[in-house]
Amino acid sequence: MKTEEVMKILEENKITNVHPVSSKFMDGWTIQDKLESYINILNTMDDMMDRYTWLMDFGKKSATVPERFKLPEFEVPGCQSQTWLVPHFTYEDTIYFTADSAALISKGMVCLLADVFSNSTRIDIASFEEKELDGLNLDNLLTPGRRNGVYSMLKIIQGYGSRKD
Repeated sequence: MKTEEVMKILEENKITNVHPVSSKFMDGWTIQDKLESYINILNTMDDMMDRYTWLMDFGKKSATVPERFKLPEFEVPGCQSQTWLVPHFTYEDTIYFTADSAALISKGMVCLLADVFSNSTRIDIASFEEKELDGLNLDNLLTPGRRNGVYSMLKIIQGYGSRKD
């Protein structure tokens, strides 16, 4: 599909996260630029509970993925609650992601990652290094089980970036 076709499908189905993939706000931003913007937002908060609350609010404000996309093949294994990560491929070799979860904290994290990696090329996604997430301070913010879920989300995103089809 062409980028415009993917955008139309996403917009018609109201499938966006807090910063819609069509947003001019992040046009031309790299994965690292978008991640850094979220790191900066979270780092303005001294209290971990404020960061946790922000993440849950982010999930609450993010769109819900329609039921027809909540399929086993889009479910993220290793998450403590049902979580879906849906890729939308374009002919221009970019990928957009939409995401949802049954739990707000998981939804906040998966939507944040979907936003960070959306409108990126497969090469950029595949070359992203896990350690780049360190700035989010997940060790302090999430329980070990939730952190494992985040790394499962990242592996799935990178898997889509590595696909050759």
